[in-house]
Amino acid sequence: MVAGLMDSLPLSSGEFQVCDPDRLESVERKHRDVAAWLERNGCDGLLLSRPENFAWFSSGGSSSLMPGIEPTASLFVTKDARVVLCANTDSGELFDRHLTGMGFLLKERPWHEARPLLCEDVVRGRRVVADVPLKGARQNSAAIAALRLPLDEFECRRYRDLGKQVAHAVEATARTMEAGQSEAETAGQLAHRLLKHECVPLRVQVAADGRARQYRHWTFSDATIRKWAVLSVTARRDGLVATATRVVCFGQLPDALMNFYHEAAMLAATAFAFSHAGQSLGDVWQRVQRIYEKLGDHQEWTLSDQGAIVGYTPCELPIRPKSETILQAGMPLVWTPSVGPVVWGDTLMVRDGAVEYLTAPDQWPTISISVKGQAISVPDLLCRESA
Repeated sequence: MVAGLMDSLPLSSGEFQVCDPDRLESVERKHRDVAAWLERNGCDGLLLSRPENFAWFSSGGSSSLMPGIEPTASLFVTKDARVVLCANTDSGELFDRHLTGMGFLLKERPWHEARPLLCEDVVRGRRVVADVPLKGARQNSAAIAALRLPLDEFECRRYRDLGKQVAHAVEATARTMEAGQSEAETAGQLAHRLLKHECVPLRVQVAADGRARQYRHWTFSDATIRKWAVLSVTARRDGLVATATRVVCFGQLPDALMNFYHEAAMLAATAFAFSHAGQSLGDVWQRVQRIYEKLGDHQEWTLSDQGAIVGYTPCELPIRPKSETILQAGMPLVWTPSVGPVVWGDTLMVRDGAVEYLTAPDQWPTISISVKGQAISVPDLLCRESA
C-alpha cells in the first residue's frame, strides 16, 4: 500500500536526472590528465578517498552525504575506467544526485562491510597511488593535490556563481541586521542565506566592536553588536570554496575605524592589482608587505595569515613571504590582510593578464584606490543609521 502511494506521487524537478554536457567534458578532461599522469609515473591507478579529491575529479560531486561524518565513497581511476567504491545504502543517492551521466562505474558492498576493505581488494596486485593511508597502495596526497589546480573553464564559471552567492549573503545580512542583536544571531542569519542556495558555510565570523583586533580568527559569540561589526564567511558549493568579508557600522563612523579600514583597503587593492598569471606569489606578497611598511605597520602582517590559493579546500597553498609558486590562470585566491580591528577577505580568480573579482560588491558602497595608475574598486564601509 505504501509502495502504491509512493508510485502515485509526482516527481519533483529535483528528482529528474539530467546530464550536464559541460560538466561531463570537465570530468573527461580530468580523466585524460590522470591517465597521462599514471603513464608518466608508471602506475595502474589512483584511489581518491578525500572529499576534496572526490569533488575535484567528479567536477562537483559530493562523497560527504551527511555533514560531519566520514565520506561515504571513494573513486578508483585507471587509464580506462572511473569506478565508485561505496556501500549499497549510498550508491543510489550518489549516482542519482551527484554523478548522473558522468560515466562512472559502480563497485559496491553491503553497508555492514568496511569500505577500506573494498578499497584494499581493488588495489591488490596493482601499482596504485592513494590520498589516504591504505594497505597495498602508496600514499602521495601532495602529488594528488597538485592535480586539482589550475581549474578549467567549467569550474571557473561555477566559481563565479558561488562568489556572487557568498558576497550577496554577507551584504544582505549586513544591510538587514540590527544594532543590539548578538554575533551569534547575525551568524545564523548569514548561514541561513547561504544554505537556502545550497552553499554550505564552513566558517562564519562576526566580530563586533573591534573584537577582531585581539582575535583575528574570531568566529562568533553571544556578545551584543553595538556600533560596528566585521562579517566574514567561507562557504562551499559544488566542492568549491569562496570567502567574502564586509564591515558595517551603525551611526557615527569612528575616525580610527575609517583609518584602519582605508589602510586595509590599500593592502587588498595592491594584492588584487598584482595577482596576475606568471607572477610569483612571493613577489606579489613583497609588494603587499611594502605597503604595510609605508603605512608604518611593520609588524602588523605577522599577527595573522595573509591569505591562500584556494579551490576545493579553504587552503590549497598558503600565501607566505618566500613562496615560489607561480600564479596560473584558473587559480583562485583569497587575500586576508588585516589592520588593527579590520580584517579583509575576498576571493578572486587569476586570469591571463587580469584578475576576476569573484566576490565583488553588488548593492554595496565601493572605494576606488589607485595602484600604479590602475584604479582598483573594492568594498567600502557600509554606514547605517543607528537604531
